[in-house]
Amino acid sequence: MTLVPRTCAVRQELEAWGQQQPALPLLVEKPGRTKAEAPRRWHGQSVMRQVEVEYSEKRVAPAALRFVVVHSSQLAQQQAQSSAAAQVKAAETVADHVRQVHTRWFACLPDAEAAIAEYEGRGQGHRGRRPRPWRYHTVRYGIVTALRRTRRARRGRPAKTDPSPTESGYRVVVEVEVLSNPEEDNGWTVLATTVRPEGGTDTEILQAYHDQNTTVEPGFRWIKNPAAIAPVWLEKPERIAALAMLTVVGLLVYSIIQRQVRLSLHTHDQQVPGNNGTTATPTAAVVLALFAQVALVQFQRGDQEGEQVYGVQPHHLLCCDALGLDRSWYEAPSAQKNGRGIQPP
Repeated sequence: MTLVPRTCAVRQELEAWGQQQPALPLLVEKPGRTKAEAPRRWHGQSVMRQVEVEYSEKRVAPAALRFVVVHSSQLAQQQAQSSAAAQVKAAETVADHVRQVHTRWFACLPDAEAAIAEYEGRGQGHRGRRPRPWRYHTVRYGIVTALRRTRRARRGRPAKTDPSPTESGYRVVVEVEVLSNPEEDNGWTVLATTVRPEGGTDTEILQAYHDQNTTVEPGFRWIKNPAAIAPVWLEKPERIAALAMLTVVGLLVYSIIQRQVRLSLHTHDQQVPGNNGTTATPTAAVVLALFAQVALVQFQRGDQEGEQVYGVQPHHLLCCDALGLDRSWYEAPSAQKNGRGIQPP
């Protein structure tokens, strides 16, 4: 029976809970990658929570799941460095925004209020959750009355005693506050598992998570942001679930290709071309890129039809054998070389 846990809110709540704890037990400690680097430590603790899960028959019911709240010193350092660089860029963007806001002039109060609503994501046409354009700053807007000079209504040189013509209106002022980002707020990970405490300790759960070198998990590095797996244009939960399923299936196939090719090369003590010379541990992306130079050309001359395969080399056939593919796909008769001097079999 399939369980689909809805754990996003629970993970956020547990991450905040972990930040409030004075100390968590040490689960794993590893030496630094260099002599100057401090040891890498992972502190964490298991927490049981009731969450909603969806069964295969579409029934939703609460169930107890185990969450391991983990703080990584290595991840905290990496996030602190990237956050510092992002704050510098964000400060420049905020400064440009403030200058643009201060140059605007509004003849009436409703126009100024509408502009503030637009800045805060509450303008006409916006729906759903309010956007957060500023991640590292708190931006507050206010309205003040102001005067500005205008052109004289009459022609001619004004008298020296005449006051300069002005008009009253409104301007929007901006107050910016930099949000604090303590280092202890970085480096948190919350792992959800159905393994009970008696079935595995916190250290074993964390170690199993770290040992996922050839599974789907590494493929999710580029889609950690929820917006990458739940684009706004999908809208419906069914479409989001379908995209997630196709992504997981694709990453599974990707991992199987990589695993089988590496296993076959290791067994037969062979190598294939990689990004930097030959390698016995190619990624699936390298394996797929190898076949980009292979081409099948079909031609017809009068009543005769033929085909030729160009670019096939021995390492392509090695990959076919590793993946259980039929070699005959790439063994169509060929009588000449391609432009790079590569002979087909």
